[in-house]
Amino acid sequence: MTDLDLSRYQDPLAIQRVLHTAKTIAVVGLSSNELRASHFVGYYLKRHGYQVIPVNPRETEILGEKCYPSLLDVPVHVDVVDVFRAPSALPAIARDAVAIGAGALWCQYGVINEEANQIATGAGLTVIVDRCIKVEHARYAGRMHWLGFNTERITSVRDGLQ
Repeated sequence: MTDLDLSRYQDPLAIQRVLHTAKTIAVVGLSSNELRASHFVGYYLKRHGYQVIPVNPRETEILGEKCYPSLLDVPVHVDVVDVFRAPSALPAIARDAVAIGAGALWCQYGVINEEANQIATGAGLTVIVDRCIKVEHARYAGRMHWLGFNTERITSVRDGLQ
């Protein structure tokens, strides 16, 4: 995918800090299609108490929330900008994240653009690259198992089975 060393954008402590302090997450590229990863991630985040703000110029409402055409149109403070867009769109999104005073720029798997990373880090944003916010939340909140969701079971052995 890239020869860029991404380890500086994948620090576990930075990831945990972002996840534990964020309240509002703008998901850029959130899809209304339930089969898309962005939709599942947005649903998961909303279900776990985050205010999810859809950003998609082709939609008016997603997950029961008003959808905005760009980050610049979002009327509330955004803690994290989570990006599900092509890497080439990332520099403009990073500039918008800086302009609205977001605290972090989170780039999903494969959304890698060094220019955008430099724009965001240069303005003081925490930047997470090539990580899924849902997977990282599940990892650090103890909600991950091999299928990717919480079964609320400690063991696979069910009562009554020998």
